[in-house]
Amino acid sequence: MLSNKAGFAGSYRFTLLAGATAIAFTAPSVAFAQDGDPEVEAPESSNVIIVTASKRETTLQETPISVSVTSGETLQNAQIRDVLDLQTVTPSLRVSQLQTSSASTFIIRGFGNGDNNFGIEPSVGVFIDGVFRSRSAAALGDLPNVQRIEVLNGPQSTLFGKNASAGVISVVTREPQFEFGGSVEAVYGNFNTVVLKGDITGPISENIAFSIDGNYQRRDGYSTIVNLDEEQNNRNRWSARGQLLIEPSPDFKIRAIADYSRIDEVCCQVGTLVQGPTVPGILAVGGQIGAPNEFFDYDAFLNFVPTNEVDNYGGSIQADWNLGPISITSITAYRELKNFFLSDIDYTSASIATETRDQEVKTFTQEFRIASDFDGPINFLLGGYYFDESIRQDSAIQNGTQIRDFFEILAGADPVAVLTGQPTLFNGLEQSFGFPQESIFNTPLLTQEVFEMENTSYSIFGTVDFEAFDGFVVTAGFNYTDDSKDFALSQTSFDPLAQVNFVDAFITGATAADPNLPLVTTRDQFQALPAAVQAGLLAAATNPAVNQLLPLGGFQFQPPFLTIPNSVEDGRTNDDELTYLLRAAWEVTPDVNVYASYATGFKASSVNLSRDSRPSSADFVAGPGGSTFAAPSSPILDAGLALPNLSSGSRFAGPEEAEVYEIGLKAQFDGVGFNIAVFDQTIDGFQSLAFTGTGFALQNAGSQSVTGFEFDSTINPTDGLVLTFALTYLDPLFDDFPGSVLGDLSGVRPAGIPEIAIATSATYTHEWDSGTRLITRVDYNHESNTPINNGLPTFNAALGNTQIFDREVNLVNASMTLALNNGFEVGAFARNLLDDQFITTVFDGVAQAGTVSGYPNQPRTYGGVVRFKF
Repeated sequence: MLSNKAGFAGSYRFTLLAGATAIAFTAPSVAFAQDGDPEVEAPESSNVIIVTASKRETTLQETPISVSVTSGETLQNAQIRDVLDLQTVTPSLRVSQLQTSSASTFIIRGFGNGDNNFGIEPSVGVFIDGVFRSRSAAALGDLPNVQRIEVLNGPQSTLFGKNASAGVISVVTREPQFEFGGSVEAVYGNFNTVVLKGDITGPISENIAFSIDGNYQRRDGYSTIVNLDEEQNNRNRWSARGQLLIEPSPDFKIRAIADYSRIDEVCCQVGTLVQGPTVPGILAVGGQIGAPNEFFDYDAFLNFVPTNEVDNYGGSIQADWNLGPISITSITAYRELKNFFLSDIDYTSASIATETRDQEVKTFTQEFRIASDFDGPINFLLGGYYFDESIRQDSAIQNGTQIRDFFEILAGADPVAVLTGQPTLFNGLEQSFGFPQESIFNTPLLTQEVFEMENTSYSIFGTVDFEAFDGFVVTAGFNYTDDSKDFALSQTSFDPLAQVNFVDAFITGATAADPNLPLVTTRDQFQALPAAVQAGLLAAATNPAVNQLLPLGGFQFQPPFLTIPNSVEDGRTNDDELTYLLRAAWEVTPDVNVYASYATGFKASSVNLSRDSRPSSADFVAGPGGSTFAAPSSPILDAGLALPNLSSGSRFAGPEEAEVYEIGLKAQFDGVGFNIAVFDQTIDGFQSLAFTGTGFALQNAGSQSVTGFEFDSTINPTDGLVLTFALTYLDPLFDDFPGSVLGDLSGVRPAGIPEIAIATSATYTHEWDSGTRLITRVDYNHESNTPINNGLPTFNAALGNTQIFDREVNLVNASMTLALNNGFEVGAFARNLLDDQFITTVFDGVAQAGTVSGYPNQPRTYGGVVRFKF
């Protein structure tokens, strides 16, 4: 049930948390730790971690940003293979997989956007070796030869631009080395998991080094399409990458990277949580659907095997030139992403409907930075960034062979008559409207679309550091971004029933049958009638007891689509914004640093690249029941562009503007270190994408805020033992969201954001005199119980927004590795060791009102690994 309890608001909440932090600082030390193991280059006991969160190399201790760091060694020991697994060691980060292998959402501190729509700008920017990956599908491959992953919490727009209004995930991989070396690795696990990895690096000449790495991963599916006896949720992906490092002088180097990855998988398992009143119709046409009590049996019923194919490739060139007190960096990159999927969107074995999308993204980026390293009190960083991207999507919804029978049964027709081919309701409608017989829901395609978008953006950014006195640095930064999008959407809707507005059709029929009234077939003719006659006709046409066509409006899923651009809508957005950063950082002692900051963030407009794109209410307002005859004057209507059943909605959501107040403390003592950050973060105009059962609604929430704190620490109580603990507390609020698909959510806590998230681990390394080591690791990830969403537009709305589904996460992972002194390693691992079960996401059944579907989490996986390093 929705709660109107908002908790403490605004600055009062922040004050309370700041007070709690002050108490924590004065409390006795506790053995806590962050899962930020040191890099391979540093001894594990040193706790020295180098990060580039500020686009300079600094230690984690002196970086005045809330950042979580996961080392390559941790990724290897914990068998973390991609960004989906990363969330188990980073409590402020959440990653969820949606409809396909390529559709995932990255969320930091409760802010993020779904990636089931390529027109949606990400709120969390993903950068791999300094190159922005604009869509999550381009960041989901196996993580290659990683040195570390930095998760920067909160708005990072000053240095990372328009797609970092919620935070940044920065993946840093290893450069080629001038000493010959490499590794090979083989993994075998349950579900017949096979992982093969290899990398090699070394010199080509005195000034040129190379590296090549690749991996292959295959796994049987952990779910079964029962009626087809086929597996689902398998793994079948590979990647390859080559690098060159050219150092013609000690002060100048060029790093060139080229990579290619491919995913070809069957995804994703959807189970049934509630069987709605449409299920008898599914069963009547011979279909099957999952049972709610079998949700975690990982059994599915589909009428074909889904296809998910992702090709992601590109290259980058980074040049670094050190001129003494000045350094210059240039990063040039070009990438292409091709994403194709074919899915059974009704998630039953009946042949109802399928969806296909063929998407292509081409992205060019150029970044240029100049940074100083003066001996004096002032230093600066100044840069520019250019982004040019084109997106094309060809998509369609295909009618299944049983969709007509299914809908006729839902409309009340006798199943026997329907299934034996006797004339039924749809035949009568076809005769009445002059459609060809057997044409309603009997065309090969329901819709076919072509969507295109061109996005160009540039930004100028910089920071100035002023060291007022020894150890006390004041920083001011800025970012000016200009972002332009040109988009074109066209769609053909093939079903004849959706071409008819039932209110207008009734008025036409009524005037044809009344000899005292002129025949009305156009809006002008209707508007010419006396007002009293108009009112009488409209009252009858909108009364279901009189107009018996009205209940059939629920079957008009895809009405005619108004192409954009048109004479009223230009299909363009242009946003520009100046964001800034103010920060003071003080090295109180060599072991203790504190900082306080205020920063703003920006995310440009997002375009609804979907068949749910509709003109805004400023351009068009439909009449009662979607009538065009009774619609008020509007630019689209006056231009003669109105189509039957056209409704208003959104073509795009406007920009997001973020701000965050943050104070933090970082302390590093002998064997013990901890960091804490307390923040109050707000995003105005948060871009909300909600699934409505037959489509997606994109709109701006008025304002969403979150107050909370992040705590992480490490402790080495004895030689070889590293304990870590990280905790994130979040208190989010919809400050203003009156127009959501669920009604007014103002003052309501946003769902899907756990109040408490914990990541903790223990790693013990026993080393013999010979240098052989036994490394044992156990980690635990917890998310407190929380509603998955604020309600479903169809299911929960009918129940007064009750019966909302919850989720609680308790994941235990473990590994043990024996590393011999000759480079040979053998180990075993388990992820989700205790086989915890939870629902990741729920949604209204597609074209099945009252049915609720959801995604179950991945079951326990385990295996053994053999590795050789040379």
